[in-house]
Amino acid sequence: MKIYSVVSCFVVVVSSSVLWFFTMPGRAQAGDSERAQITVLYDAFGKDSTMTKDWGYSVLVEIKGKRILFDTGDNPAIFAANVKAKGVDLTGLDFVVMSHRHGDHMGGLTYLLSVNPNVTIYAPKENFGVYGFDLPSKFYRKAESLPTEMRYFDGAPPETMKFGTAFPNANIQLIDTTTEVSPGITLVALVSDAPGTKELKELSLAISTPEGVVLVVGCAHPGLEAIVAEAAKIDAHIHFVAGGFHLVVATDPVIERVTAALHDTFNLDYIAPGHCTGEPTFVALQKAFGDRYLYAGLGTTLGTGAHPRTNFDRGANDLLDESDSRGYRALFAKNADSEITESGVGQLAQVKHEVAVAVDSR
Repeated sequence: MKIYSVVSCFVVVVSSSVLWFFTMPGRAQAGDSERAQITVLYDAFGKDSTMTKDWGYSVLVEIKGKRILFDTGDNPAIFAANVKAKGVDLTGLDFVVMSHRHGDHMGGLTYLLSVNPNVTIYAPKENFGVYGFDLPSKFYRKAESLPTEMRYFDGAPPETMKFGTAFPNANIQLIDTTTEVSPGITLVALVSDAPGTKELKELSLAISTPEGVVLVVGCAHPGLEAIVAEAAKIDAHIHFVAGGFHLVVATDPVIERVTAALHDTFNLDYIAPGHCTGEPTFVALQKAFGDRYLYAGLGTTLGTGAHPRTNFDRGANDLLDESDSRGYRALFAKNADSEITESGVGQLAQVKHEVAVAVDSR
């Protein structure tokens, strides 16, 4: 019976093409250890109709064999829906980075902990911060003359005093200074000096790659130039910067200054701004960087290799669009011995997806 004769032929031909893409001379196999990409899970702009736009930021960073969640967006329900729309498995994370304490970056943490309660979470260490805090008990002055009942801890405090967190059962590791948390993966810790966020501590993620540093920032409250300069201490060559640049209400002169610094002083190879970067800044950066500006809207996946590009993936449940379906059905209609069924279309859809993945990973 030749019900799937055309399907089988198509699958064989395309599968052979997929195999060629993955085994062509000089090309590394496209396994997780070679994957170098950033997927935007939370932002207020984007093309993916299966995901919900909202003010906040979260990305999945897959690089150097690690799967790193950077921030968790604003709303746990929206974060959960967006994660599911992209088919992201949060149970297989190596660790999580919370850039800072603002709600639009940490709101989805409750959902994350509901599916992966033991994952290691790196967060900035702030005085009596939401992620927790500790101090040596010698921080306060003592008065030995007081009666016991008037003294803290009856005059015998613990050597280290630990203070509460909004996430008491989470495995939170507090970061106070720039720290390499895994070979070639560094958390850049800086403090904001800007009005309104003075003394706010923020972590950025810097990854050393053969092409230079790949840098992911949350809101850049300490100043994007300061963060890039700190990352440049790891490697003067900054290959790629993605995230929120905190220029959403900046004046044109400030935008021009930062753009010039990124383009001319730091000589960034590629830039992928999102979140609080601001629409006028998108315009300025796109003009300055040209084809080295990467669109980073909600749902997009950004390659971070030597020649990165944006791959707009409509999601795991949308492998075959309507135009594809019409085309394939027309193809089958020409073969009198074939019978097209939904499973046949699904088979072709999967092949199409495999080809797209193979081409994108070249």
